[in-house]
Amino acid sequence: MNRPRHPRNFLSCIRCSIAFVPAALAAGAVQAAEQQTAPALPSTTGSVFTMLLGLVAVLAIMAGIAWLFKRTGLVQRAQGNAVAKIIGGVSVGTRERVMVIEVADQWIVVGVAPGRVNTLATMPRQEHVAAPASVASANFASWLKNTIDKRNGSS
Repeated sequence: MNRPRHPRNFLSCIRCSIAFVPAALAAGAVQAAEQQTAPALPSTTGSVFTMLLGLVAVLAIMAGIAWLFKRTGLVQRAQGNAVAKIIGGVSVGTRERVMVIEVADQWIVVGVAPGRVNTLATMPRQEHVAAPASVASANFASWLKNTIDKRNGSS
């Protein structure tokens, strides 16, 4: 049984479809425009990497400046007017040292350990004479040369 179509139902379907087609086309066009014009969101991995790279760069610059100050002696010049000056020191254990400190015209020999500093001796200021390192290095150089000559001569 075929039912006759009512023109009223048919016309209402056409009206609905005519009303929805432009709306659907407009919505599709808006979505396409948003996809084209919307800026791509940055990935979190890229932004974290950029932040870490900046941090490493700043730390490297700070380390470079500290090295430059130490290399040029700017830090020592700033401390040149200090009341006490370290003349030298030697390690006598894993955490213990004996140091010579100059205060005014006097040298003070102190023992330094974790949590303690003890005065061992005091003496008048003397001319700072470095140990003859060239003699020790010359002895080592001659010993090394003799050892190499022995190995080359006996081989």
